[in-house]
Amino acid sequence: MGELNTAELLVHCLENEGVQYIFGLPGEENLAVLKALSNSSIQFITTRHEQGAAFMADVYGRLTGKAGVCLSTLGPGATNLMTGVADANLDGAPLVAITGQVGTDRMHIESHQYLDLVAMFEPVTKWNAQIVRPSITPEIVRKAFKRAQTEKPGAVHIDLPENIAAMPVVGEPLRKDKQEKSYASYQGLNEAAAAISRANNPLILVGNGAIRAHAGSVLTEFATRLHIPVTNTFMGKGVIPYTHPLALWTTGLQQRDYITCAFEQTDLVIAVGYDLIEYSPKKWNPEGKIPIIHINAAPSEIDSSYIPIVEVVGDISDSLMEILHRADRQSKPTPHACELRADIRADYEQYATDDGFPIKPQKLIYDLRQVMGPDDIVISDVGAHKMWIARHYHCDRPNTCLISNGFAAMGIAIPGALAAKLVYPDRKIVAVTGDGGFMMNCQELETALRVGTPFVTIIFNDGGYGLIEWKQQNHYGESAFIKFTNPDFVKFAESMGLKGYRIESAADLIPTLKEALAQDVPAVIDCPVDYSENIRFSQKAGGLNCTI
Repeated sequence: MGELNTAELLVHCLENEGVQYIFGLPGEENLAVLKALSNSSIQFITTRHEQGAAFMADVYGRLTGKAGVCLSTLGPGATNLMTGVADANLDGAPLVAITGQVGTDRMHIESHQYLDLVAMFEPVTKWNAQIVRPSITPEIVRKAFKRAQTEKPGAVHIDLPENIAAMPVVGEPLRKDKQEKSYASYQGLNEAAAAISRANNPLILVGNGAIRAHAGSVLTEFATRLHIPVTNTFMGKGVIPYTHPLALWTTGLQQRDYITCAFEQTDLVIAVGYDLIEYSPKKWNPEGKIPIIHINAAPSEIDSSYIPIVEVVGDISDSLMEILHRADRQSKPTPHACELRADIRADYEQYATDDGFPIKPQKLIYDLRQVMGPDDIVISDVGAHKMWIARHYHCDRPNTCLISNGFAAMGIAIPGALAAKLVYPDRKIVAVTGDGGFMMNCQELETALRVGTPFVTIIFNDGGYGLIEWKQQNHYGESAFIKFTNPDFVKFAESMGLKGYRIESAADLIPTLKEALAQDVPAVIDCPVDYSENIRFSQKAGGLNCTI
């Protein structure tokens, strides 16, 4: 490869890493990178806000396992990336953020829009660095992608000063090294199998690590043959099909629910691909008395409520199969938690024919599930609707319901849905958001229209920050500072060249959703929601008595 400038070499390195898309905004300090991208196979997607760009890279990384890439200029452009970068880092999504920067000849004095971006990104990334010499660009890029994609995945950051970007350089991308699997020790496997064989009421708690490891089919076989019930975190949906007779659906609501009874009765939790950030063990093991087996690609974090009796560290699928071959539960009774499934299912099905209006969130999500196929994808924003999505939207397959949970960032749904449609153009994609979250990144619907990614956005419309109102009511019996007014969302959508719909009865939802999903442009559905169900659920959950 002949002489290039640093920006051109950077882009060649990105091509070498298999980058298909870069999401971002143009700026003065990334001009050289943008010029290099104009002659590249990589598609640059110009977004309307850097936060949207970072969320797109976040969801792209989570769906593909390959680092999503976002680009900004310096100063405010870089600070706007921060929320999406932090979200990816905490949720274990591989992401590479690239920022422009002032020249190195301006960093020692006060300079327009200058911030020490390496210092700023340090708390929200696995690793970050500034390219201070053109010749180190291939090493920086290769390390960035390796760190981003190595378990536990996360975000990394590359800072490129504008004078370095323009400097001539001779170099070429580095060869990608192959990552070999690691395997658990025989001692750990044997101890885990023995503990599982002894337990009378074991419970499997599965998290996002099992999805990243593609361990769903093996986990399902493991649970089936050993007859152990399974509950998943918000981010572990679909690891076992929700129709499986051992699936107890989702835990993590931070309120008493049916699954609380399973944790109270269990004598062994088998945590598979579980990360403490997905649902604090202090919520399900507050006294630290439940014995735990930790099965994951990495050792457990330290928490007084999560001290495993055995750690099985290595490839998750291999570990599960090896334990399965060693465990014997032939003489064991059916775990008590299996009796919960009938109650959980009945609670879910009771909303199938509910015709109340505004629509109950349970009914809205029930109908959404009827329309979506097993491979179709729902992207949940953050708010009261997220709790209902977590509890009531159930999955046949992994990565078909994405919920921001580690960082829980509002505004992720619309940019995330755009990224999901790029990855899976033939699947139905629905962004579910509250009216608060919608207004945070609704501008990216223009981006979706421009790049040709039609998906449907359902707005749970209650005219306020419903989740905060829910918490205020639970704490104080009253609420404050949570109400606002909204634009006419149908006219808003139409003004952007989209399709807009408004739900006026419970019977409208399914036919409207089907029509919206058939459009060749993005569509927005404004759906009034009855959030009085929030308090009713809290009252019901508070009185839940475990009788199993």
